[in-house]
Amino acid sequence: MPIRAVFFDFGGVIMRTEYQAPRQKLAERFNMDYDEMDRAVFGGDSARRASLGEITEDAHWSAVLKRFKQPASEMQAFRNHFFGGDVIDRKLVEYIRSLRGQFHTGLISNAWSGLRDFLASENLIDLFDTVIISAEVGMVKPSARIYELALDQAKVDAGEAVFVDDMPINIEACEKAGMKGFLFNHPDDALNRLDQLVKSK
Repeated sequence: MPIRAVFFDFGGVIMRTEYQAPRQKLAERFNMDYDEMDRAVFGGDSARRASLGEITEDAHWSAVLKRFKQPASEMQAFRNHFFGGDVIDRKLVEYIRSLRGQFHTGLISNAWSGLRDFLASENLIDLFDTVIISAEVGMVKPSARIYELALDQAKVDAGEAVFVDDMPINIEACEKAGMKGFLFNHPDDALNRLDQLVKSK
């Protein structure tokens, strides 16, 4: 069955933490290691609730600042330090842009309420025919429902779709839903392998 739709994750695929130094310095400021800082931002209850759209992204960051006993006025600076090493893969962006017109391109991301505005500000929103952000739909990967929603929006069968993600659990889930999964773990050769997959007959 030929591929008609290609879906991408955002964090860890299109945008990745390429430089650990800014987050490491932030962790050291609070006598933590890198992984502890990561868990403080991504692993807590407020992060989970923000991913489900139960609270706003700013409410989540307020909870993080409270944990670190920082004033609200430090929110932007804290966020800037935390994400200071994150880089958008512009080569991948151009590849996705090249798929437009040949395939339905979509985004499926576990993300907080600010992602859509961020995509717009970085001129990335137009890469996608459909955009599914967990905070907007109230469901997160690896729930089967989020893949079913993506397929419904794209109007394709599961066997006609590929999903690109950096988390094995999400790839396993999409494959259980009948989609083809592509684990994005080696950026240098990922584009060639992905191109071969989506354009194979």
